[in-house]
Amino acid sequence: MAVEHSGKRLSELGLAARNGRDVTVTGVSVDSREVKPGHLFVAMPGSQRHGADFITYALRMGAAAVLTDAEGAKIAAEVLAESEAVVIVAQDPRQALAYAAALWFGAQPETMVAVTGTNGKTSVASFVRQIWIALGHQAANLGTTGVEGAFTASTAHTTPEPVTLHRLLAEMAGAGITHAAMEASSHGLEQRRLDGVVLKAGAFTNFSQDHLDYHAGFDEYFAAKAGLFNRVLLEGATGVINLDAQRGREMAAEAEGRGLELITTGRDQAAHLRLTGQRFDATGQEVLFSWQGDAQRVRLELIGGFQAENVLAAAGLVIAAGEEATDVFRALPELVTVRGRMQLAATRENGASVFVDYAHTPDALETALKALRPHVMGRLIVVFGAGGDRDRGKRPLMGAAAAANADVVFITDDNPRSEEPASIRAMVREGAEGAGSSAEITEVGDRAEAILRGVDALQPGDALLIAGKGHETGQIVGDDVFPFDDAEQASVAVAALDGASA
Repeated sequence: MAVEHSGKRLSELGLAARNGRDVTVTGVSVDSREVKPGHLFVAMPGSQRHGADFITYALRMGAAAVLTDAEGAKIAAEVLAESEAVVIVAQDPRQALAYAAALWFGAQPETMVAVTGTNGKTSVASFVRQIWIALGHQAANLGTTGVEGAFTASTAHTTPEPVTLHRLLAEMAGAGITHAAMEASSHGLEQRRLDGVVLKAGAFTNFSQDHLDYHAGFDEYFAAKAGLFNRVLLEGATGVINLDAQRGREMAAEAEGRGLELITTGRDQAAHLRLTGQRFDATGQEVLFSWQGDAQRVRLELIGGFQAENVLAAAGLVIAAGEEATDVFRALPELVTVRGRMQLAATRENGASVFVDYAHTPDALETALKALRPHVMGRLIVVFGAGGDRDRGKRPLMGAAAAANADVVFITDDNPRSEEPASIRAMVREGAEGAGSSAEITEVGDRAEAILRGVDALQPGDALLIAGKGHETGQIVGDDVFPFDDAEQASVAVAALDGASA
């Protein structure tokens, strides 16, 4: 459903023009090609060019107002001086846009939470939505896999830019969605995309190397994620923090410094939701945990020890958002995995299993392999690669993580983009061979062939993990995106091999 507006004054959007005029705007655009007469055009600094370079075009399309920063106003000073459009100069135009978009669309699901962390965001958001639905609410989750649940939509980014985000939230509210969980990426937090979303709670799952091609270093990466707790969440909200995570206590301090309530998770003695025991089998795990000192036991049909941590984070968010803990815990056995997150993709006739997971960082790959190991009686085989045009430093680390935690390693391509695939594989292989493990290491450039060879290697009791792409359905090579689905390829390989032997 579309969200329509006849127009709002700048003052209604929390904005003040430099010359004091309070004009009526008919829409908000961040892309000059989408500007219509009467729109507020937002010109922000970008990684390649400043949005102010497109102010001339926006004015030609009929923009009534321009929001930018001091640099943008300087870049477009001449054209703005000749225009009747009003100019709003903000110290942080991204944040000003976020608040303006929230006021423009004016609606969101009544109960919202967000989750940040290097890994686990999609699973936690999905589990939150599943719990809410089990408790009778109209709920959805928004993030890497789009909008799922009682409302569905596709999204281009894990955390959409503010105009798209608040349009979606207004549409969700209009469709009767009362509860929503969203992923808060470091990019989204750094770029103020969540500012203006009213959240009852936010969670922090973990912290490890990723996106250092965007953030200047670990401290900057951490600071971006901490923005959820020290800026976005309002006083009176709750922070759900994994104390076991690297810098978990530091994140808890950020939340407390903001005046937030805290629900802590993890194996730490001080955790409110404390994980005390796990027992694994071929299809899931028995989990022991305590809530404020009271022991709880649940069966989870989820593969991987880390999923228990994700489940506790989700439970903490739902409790923080107002549900009774006993009701939340009763819903946990019904949780199902997210597509591409430790997903059972196929099973061979000999009983060997094939799993697909989105793990695409050194820590995530190590965690996935270690989590899968207790469910496997035989060998653990992994097929994985590293993406091009991204953080080069993590490539050898991923190779080392695979070799140290798997018995058989197939290094292949994973979205090489504009880089030479062989050079990426060489960096990964260097790390794998330098790990000093006894793992059998093979390089197979073609991902489909690598998956086929990994499936062919499966013996009774073995398991194969295909890591890196998870839910993705395309392989990016150069400027082209070729159809490719790891789970589908696994099923094809099993059918071909077992069919041929039948």
